[in-house]
Amino acid sequence: MIEAEDAAAARQALELAYREEWTPLLATLAGQVGGDLALAEDAVAEAFAAAAAEWPERGVPARPGGWLTTVARRRAIDQLRRDQTRTANQAALDHLEQMLRDDPDPSAGRDDGQDTSGVADDRLRLIFTCCHPALAMEARVALTLRAVGGLEVTEVARAFLTSETTMYQRLVRAKRKVKAAGIPYRVPSDDELPERLAGVLHVLYLVFNEGHVASTGDALVRADLCEEAIRLLRMVVELLPGQAEPLGLLALLLLTDARRAARTDEAGHAVALQDQVRARWDEGAIAEGTELLARALALGRPGPFQVQAAIAALHAEAPAWEMTDWPQIAALYGELERLEPSPVVTINRAAALAQADGPHVGLAVLATLEGDERLARYQPLHAARAELLARAGDAAAAAAAYRLAIDLSDNAVERAALEHRSRRLLDDRRPG
Repeated sequence: MIEAEDAAAARQALELAYREEWTPLLATLAGQVGGDLALAEDAVAEAFAAAAAEWPERGVPARPGGWLTTVARRRAIDQLRRDQTRTANQAALDHLEQMLRDDPDPSAGRDDGQDTSGVADDRLRLIFTCCHPALAMEARVALTLRAVGGLEVTEVARAFLTSETTMYQRLVRAKRKVKAAGIPYRVPSDDELPERLAGVLHVLYLVFNEGHVASTGDALVRADLCEEAIRLLRMVVELLPGQAEPLGLLALLLLTDARRAARTDEAGHAVALQDQVRARWDEGAIAEGTELLARALALGRPGPFQVQAAIAALHAEAPAWEMTDWPQIAALYGELERLEPSPVVTINRAAALAQADGPHVGLAVLATLEGDERLARYQPLHAARAELLARAGDAAAAAAAYRLAIDLSDNAVERAALEHRSRRLLDDRRPG
């Protein structure tokens, strides 16, 4: 019984260490080996594998983070010594060997929970390296989830709905690109920071969006991806507390995710915003999101994510769908269109104007997009147009638009919701 309890305690300690130590350990070691993410990740993974083998037998060290740090350094040294071209990495090898001589006791390395400014800087370097614009967007997202988020390769593969082998190869290529392209392992300079930070936020926004409405599959929501995006964004806010847009994005994600429980019914069917039971919304997330938005706006540096968060806050504050401040939401979408024009923003502005001034006003805005051939198979445009046509009483055109939107949807829950909405809206407008 004691052995079973010891094994369980070791498992719990290892799980806690993985959650708390993976990112800072990988970030720091990558800096110590010259920004070689592949080498650092392999060494850290081997350190955790060693812990999984040793801790149940020998007991959990007094300082798990220090133990893992020293073992990871030793594994990195072993890899560098085996490297036949290590002359290029001799400085990193010498540095690690000196650190090991200065700190030979694996239980006495970095103090657990000691998040010094150096460790914080290391984490920022890791985030900005994984989100570097020289990498393809899919590679940025995958590398961020693996290296910064600490997700296992199988979990990252699940996020992309691909095989573990394919994802492993993609991650290997991304890490090779980091090394071959000479992507610097550093925090961007002050003049680079706004653009590079926007890239980081875009990566995390994509992760959340894939969780909020899964692009394919049988589930509407991927809660794991929503939660991971929020967790990583909290890290960015902690590391860059004086930046307004990370606060705005975190506010947006919390205010949006607050509706998660109400977005599907007991059978797993999607529930439109106007039909959601607002008592099921997460009041704690709404309160935190509203407070974060106020902090962001107080910094006096408005940006697109803050505008989107303000829109989400107006939805959250409305006691009922009919009491939503649609004119204000339409005005905010107009401001967002000025700051960051896109078809998504225009579609949402059209929907808000339709609520404020009638469906024909919204349809007139959508008409400005219909000549763009790039949007011919853009499902959200056809779904929005279908709903407004139905509300305007044009049943035949609405039915055709719904059929196209349904055909273009790869998500089973979203497709079923469109089919239901089509039947409901068109049935309501058939003559009795």
